[in-house]
Amino acid sequence: MRKTLSAFFIVFFWFFSLAFSRSVFRVKVIRVIDGDTVVLSNGIHLRYAGINALELHTPDGIPQPFAIEATKLNQKLTLGKTFLLKLVPTKKDRYGRWVGELYFPNGTSVSEELIKSGYVLVCYYRDSKFLFKKYLPLQREVLKKGKGIFALAKFIDVLRKGVYYVGNKRSKRFHFMSCPEARKIKRKVIFNSITEALYQGYCPARGCFDMIFPRKYIKLFFRSYNLKTSGVSP
Repeated sequence: MRKTLSAFFIVFFWFFSLAFSRSVFRVKVIRVIDGDTVVLSNGIHLRYAGINALELHTPDGIPQPFAIEATKLNQKLTLGKTFLLKLVPTKKDRYGRWVGELYFPNGTSVSEELIKSGYVLVCYYRDSKFLFKKYLPLQREVLKKGKGIFALAKFIDVLRKGVYYVGNKRSKRFHFMSCPEARKIKRKVIFNSITEALYQGYCPARGCFDMIFPRKYIKLFFRSYNLKTSGVSP
């Protein structure tokens, strides 16, 4: 009983302190854009800090793997619900979206639930370094279980031999070995697999995504596991 009360008061005071922070607001989600972006009742777009869902909306109209799952889970977790929003210090990104985390009454964040699913990646951003340190250990546990994106990464690693990936130590993004952008990296690190790069907290470079995750392997992955697909995503 004492342990239960102690846990209750810890969560209560944590939530109470958040509620009176200058960068914390009570908000309601009225629309979900994709796996890491929602629209609030005040009309502002919110981008979750410290994580990245793969692209749902692409130039050719084919969603990247697990983008649909991430979006559906985001809808299930947030649509029509009220949260406490804690913004990162910079508050906005270059697109004018707010950047922060949505918290449930029990003190956990929406981002944590998305990470546990394996449908999103923990990525390094300068304005949310603290979240990178907080969430990378959680991602590593999901990686070990081989869920979602990490199952796909391991699948490709088994099929691909004699390749390597080039990571940028400054941005913590990684490229396929023959990606033109990889040649421009000054502070680089070499990874022998996608899994190794993800374990170290490096995220796929946007311009090199299709070289890191070729569609032929993505399709083969979903067919091998008898998963339904929409384009290249189930």
